[in-house]
Amino acid sequence: YQGLAGRSTKEVLQLYAAHGHQMKLQRSSVVTQLHEAVKKRLKQDLKSLHSFALELSKNFQRQSKTCLYQILAAVQGIQLQNEAMRMFQIKAFDLEQSLQEVIERYEKEKQKRKALHNSLVELRGNIRVHCRIRPLLPFDDAGGHSVSQDRQRNFSEKVAYAADDETVLVKCSRPGHASVSKTFQFERVYNDLESQDAVFADVAPLLTSLLDGYNVCIMAYGQTGSGKTYTMLGPQLEGNLAFSIEEESELGIIPRATQEVFRLISEKPPGSYWVEVSVVEVYNNEIFDLLAKDSYGKVFGVKRDVVTTREGKSDVPLLTHETVENASEFLHLVNKGLQLRVTHPTLVHAHSSRSHLVVTLTITTVVFGDNFGTLWEDEQTSQRLNKEASCTFPQKMRDNKFTSSSRASSPVQLEATEKMKQVKTRLQLVDLAGSECIGMSGVTGAALRETSFINRSLSALADVLGAIAEQRAHVPYRNSKLTHLLQDSIGGDAKLLVMLCISPGQKYLTESMQSLGFGTRARQVQRGQVKKKNFPMPNKAK
Repeated sequence: YQGLAGRSTKEVLQLYAAHGHQMKLQRSSVVTQLHEAVKKRLKQDLKSLHSFALELSKNFQRQSKTCLYQILAAVQGIQLQNEAMRMFQIKAFDLEQSLQEVIERYEKEKQKRKALHNSLVELRGNIRVHCRIRPLLPFDDAGGHSVSQDRQRNFSEKVAYAADDETVLVKCSRPGHASVSKTFQFERVYNDLESQDAVFADVAPLLTSLLDGYNVCIMAYGQTGSGKTYTMLGPQLEGNLAFSIEEESELGIIPRATQEVFRLISEKPPGSYWVEVSVVEVYNNEIFDLLAKDSYGKVFGVKRDVVTTREGKSDVPLLTHETVENASEFLHLVNKGLQLRVTHPTLVHAHSSRSHLVVTLTITTVVFGDNFGTLWEDEQTSQRLNKEASCTFPQKMRDNKFTSSSRASSPVQLEATEKMKQVKTRLQLVDLAGSECIGMSGVTGAALRETSFINRSLSALADVLGAIAEQRAHVPYRNSKLTHLLQDSIGGDAKLLVMLCISPGQKYLTESMQSLGFGTRARQVQRGQVKKKNFPMPNKAK
């Protein structure tokens, strides 16, 4: 502004306009330069973006092709796997079929082997031995024993198993020693899950032998609390020994065997069979008749004795035989006898049986010699023979007081008696008292004396079997009333089945091993072929 001093206003305005024009030209030049620079930069960026887009497109195409190849390879792999799986399934199906065929052949061969074994048992007269392992029960702990917690846990440990249906496996262990497994072979082994039905299914075939002329004896052996009474009778509730129809699936061998016998008899002609029952217990080496009645008709146990007849058979004089016509009557009488059976609580079992129970079913087969071949050809013949039988044995048919000493008095009755033949077969069902260790059972006083008699009688039974196995000249049947009573069955006059009952717990290992040893020795006894009661031969001569 100092240069404008002294100049005129016009000159100043001209100078100011020229300066403004110059500034305008400068600004226009700067804008133009800036625009060119931006335009150039945009072109460069656009070119770079275009190059990047081309590169990205190429990469995407390459990756798409790679993924497509991978997908195709995976699909092909899955197809191959599916084909391999299908081939594997075909092979597995073929193997299953082959396995099923092998199992079927094995079962058939097993049945053949068992049939051959049973035939061999029949010929040799061997004792059949079945073994039943009961489940672990609440009283299997160490209650009543002052032992450590570790020992108590060991007591309830399971050591006896059914390896298969013919083998028992026992794991024996002692502190500081390695565990040893021992096996025992029997005709049949039942695990702790098998039912009463399964047990009786193997017993039932023996009952058919009764009507074929053979005596049969089924005996339960084992320690106290091993399930003998449950196996033979079924669940017995405290204070109520009646057999419940609602618990039919739990019924034991005795009630089931009776039902089966009467079922078999029902298939025979009416009047051709009748059944008598006796119930005795061997208590403290004395025999008691549990069906004997006093003068008022009340049942009470009467002491009896066992003798040997001239024929060498054992007999109990004056023993009560009640005639029964169905299974219900039989079970009613057995229930009466059970109410008199001696029991006593021990540390092992709250309802321990203190006596050996022997239930005998005597089946008398009536055969008329002159009409044997055509005896039951028609209903009229059957009715006529029924009348003859009722004339000869009126008491048996009407008021169940028939005795073998009955005699016909008239000539007609005498002639009928001469024509009639009787064949008697017996089914003995024995629930032995349990062997027990006095220290474990904790018994004292009278119960201690009972235990002593029980163990001695079971020892006498083992001695008898040992003498038969060794074919000694003298068999000590008379060392015990039990063995004397069962002399015929043990000695070879009956098909004998011993049902071993064992407890699976470590607590009872010693007793279980003793029972298994007894069963093994019993299985080796050869008594010779069991004798069959001969029926009269048919007489067709008229």
